Order: sequence, then C-alpha cells, then structure tokens
Amino acid sequence: MEKRYFAESELIINADGSVFHLHLKPNQLADKVILVGDPGRVGLVASHFNSIECEVQSREFHTITGSYSGKRITVTSTGIGCDNIDIVLNEMDALANIDFQTRTENDYFHRLEIVRIGTCGGLQPFTPEGTFICSVKSVGFDGLLNFYEGRNAVCDLQMERALLNHLGWTGNLCAPAPYVIDADEELVERIAKDDMVRGVTVACGGFFGPQGRRLRIPLADPHQNEKIESFEYKGLRITNFEMESSALAGLSRLLGHKATTCCMVIANRLTKKSDTGYKNHIDDLINLVLERI
Repeated sequence: MEKRYFAESELIINADGSVFHLHLKPNQLADKVILVGDPGRVGLVASHFNSIECEVQSREFHTITGSYSGKRITVTSTGIGCDNIDIVLNEMDALANIDFQTRTENDYFHRLEIVRIGTCGGLQPFTPEGTFICSVKSVGFDGLLNFYEGRNAVCDLQMERALLNHLGWTGNLCAPAPYVIDADEELVERIAKDDMVRGVTVACGGFFGPQGRRLRIPLADPHQNEKIESFEYKGLRITNFEMESSALAGLSRLLGHKATTCCMVIANRLTKKSDTGYKNHIDDLINLVLERI
C-alpha cells in the first residue's frame, strides 16, 4: 500500500528541520511528555531533572528535554486553551510518527505518554483549594473534537446526551456541542494512585463567561454553574473547570497516545474561595507526576 504523503501546506517544516510552531526536531521529543500551560513553569519542572538535553523556545511554546531518575522526559508549555493543545498534540504526533525527510508516515507507530499538569477551579465540596484532581473523564465545551472524524467512536455519547438534557441545551443552536472523552485508564491508575481525586473535568473555551464568571457582560445562563455542579451520571459528578483537558484526552485517543490531566484546585467556585499563593504548592504535584510518569 502506498504511504500517504503530507504536503508542505499541511505539515509545515522549518528550514532547520523543526516542526512549525514548536520548533522541535524529531530527535528532541521524548516518549514521556509533560504539558504545562505557563511557559515559566517549564523551568520549574525541569529544575528536578538530573540532566538537560536540549531547550527550545518559540512563542508560548517552551520545551526542555532531559532525564529524571533514568527516564527521558520532555516538558512543553502550551499556553492557554484547547486551540493550542490542537497545535501541540498534532505537531508532537508528527514528530513521533512522520518521516520529515519523505513526508510519509513511519513504518511503526510510536506511542507517546502525556500528562498535563495545571490548575483548575473546584466545583464540589470535596474539591477545596489545594486538592489534586486527576481527570478520569473530560467534558469538552470547546468543540475541538467535533472537527475530527471518529469523534463519536471514542466519546461517551450517553453521558453527552444526559448532560445536554440536564443543562437544557438540547435544540439550542447557540449552545456548545459538548463531547465526553475518557483519559487513558492505565495512566490514570499509575498517576492518581490513592492520593488524588479521580474527577470529571469540564474544559471551557474561555475563563470568564464559559466558566460562569460575570463581570460587565451578563451571562446567557446565570444558572449554568449550578446545573453543572448538580449533574450526576452513574455516580460521577463534575469536579472541576479548566481549559485544556478535553482536547488533550480526545486528540490523544484519536491518535493512539496515552494521556490524562492532573490539576491542583486553586479556587473553589462553590465556596467562592481562592488561593493566590498556589505557586508555592504546585511543585508537590510536579514531584508526584515526575515520579509516576
């Protein structure tokens, strides 16, 4: 069978042989990957490495590859939002599974193991500030996965329908079309163990209105957060808001990679409390992920 060829307009490769946005070359990507939103957090993760192999900076995408306890690990910042996850996941998969010389797929599939470390807002009484949540399922309010073939085959369609009915979004053409996607089960078991809450995470397309925050613009549904907090499906409750987990889980599932998201709660939307000093504690979560990835 003839291999598929990826045209220059579809896979953009820089003159130095690196992929367009990340500016990484195939040999600079490790099998184990940690994603963070904040470019400044890349250095914090890498400060635990035993050695540094390479460091690359391009726009919001800051990457360091090195070793930790005998494991080769790449840490990359994505910036904020599922749109950036779309860039990072597709380019990392290209680095792992496409020959940049021939622009065709490699003969053998190369599976990546990806853990996102981030911050989030808690939505339940049992997720106060400082809680570590590992996303077992992610609910995408961003719509990203709806642009890809195979979306229905990898999503929990029954939970999607139950959530749409609960929110009152069925038939509302202005409402999002949420998707529900499972994280990799083995990776969740290994990363979460018995000291993280295993949660259902909603990834939103924005920080304010999409997460039920009102400043000067009124919300389309002032009761949206109350509905999300009260939703229950087969014993599962939605535990937290963030902005990237659904795209990470969804694209990884479609591409054949293993992924999950681990977040520290820095604000509880139910109790309306927040921890602005969270940066002093995120290092504890980083240490756990580095040990378990």
